[in-house]
Amino acid sequence: MNFVEEMKKKAGEYQNSLVLPEGAEERTVIAAAAIVAEKLAKEVILLGKEEDIRKTAESKGVKLDGITLMDPATSPWNQEFAKEYYELRKSKGMTPEQAAEDIKHFLRFGAMMVRLGKADAMIAGALSSTADVLRAGLTIIGTAPGMTTASSCFVMDTHNPKWGANGLMIFSDCAVIPLPSAAQLADIAVSAADSCRQMIGAEPVVAMMSFSTKGSGGKNENVLRVQEAVKLAKEKAPNLLLDGELQADAALIPDVTEKKAPGSPITGKVNTLIFPDLGAGNIGYKLVQRLAGADAYGPFLQGFAKPISDLSRGCSADDIVATAAVTLVQAGKK
Repeated sequence: MNFVEEMKKKAGEYQNSLVLPEGAEERTVIAAAAIVAEKLAKEVILLGKEEDIRKTAESKGVKLDGITLMDPATSPWNQEFAKEYYELRKSKGMTPEQAAEDIKHFLRFGAMMVRLGKADAMIAGALSSTADVLRAGLTIIGTAPGMTTASSCFVMDTHNPKWGANGLMIFSDCAVIPLPSAAQLADIAVSAADSCRQMIGAEPVVAMMSFSTKGSGGKNENVLRVQEAVKLAKEKAPNLLLDGELQADAALIPDVTEKKAPGSPITGKVNTLIFPDLGAGNIGYKLVQRLAGADAYGPFLQGFAKPISDLSRGCSADDIVATAAVTLVQAGKK
């Protein structure tokens, strides 16, 4: 069973609810029908004008049986959502009148559904930019307790059981924060550890990466930043098995670990890699994907109080279904 099949199996067992704000988008409609057909969620909600959603479904030969259609402009939840949104934003100058108008936007409405428990998870991005999806998530859903950073991870399936957890590894952050501070890196490490537990079902063993191992890179500011992040991550999650700063070979090859970081508690056990910046993370996952023939699943967002996922605007309906399975699993078993 591959990673996506495992996520679908778990999603089917958990039976959480999903809102898809881009409800009239054709790939989203196709994916919604597939999610219902595969019984991955207890409820799938498409947001948008009902006539637009039905028109898209008809043009694609998709049946909407078992899918809930909801128009944010006319929803009976508008007043409740507007009040909550006003309370969240009034310190920023928001007025009740503006809140009532703004909350009708499909991304904000979907995020508020998740915030207030009307849905367990949200996926968007087939039409919307990553920045817009993140903005709605951060403004309305917010970050998890003790967390100030939203980030991302990839699940890398190397197809080689010598790496990670039976070939599966978490790479983070490869898609969101260009140059994280030490505090942000610490948040990324703790969030990625949670992703490891949720997505690959393994206890996380985390390596915080650098071009330096245990000070070999001197007092370079980027080395010092990772060193500080290691310290902060250990303070945030004292029971987390984590070490750094480590070069890639020192993190992954036990013989090298023993030479460069003797006595490291993560020797030969690493399943979660934290990259020092977005350049390293993006290059790293693509090199492993292309040169090693690994499958790269993601990016999946992490660090939010409740699960939200961003899609590539070039995604397929199958990509949406796979992302839905993972996001529904992130919502946990009720």
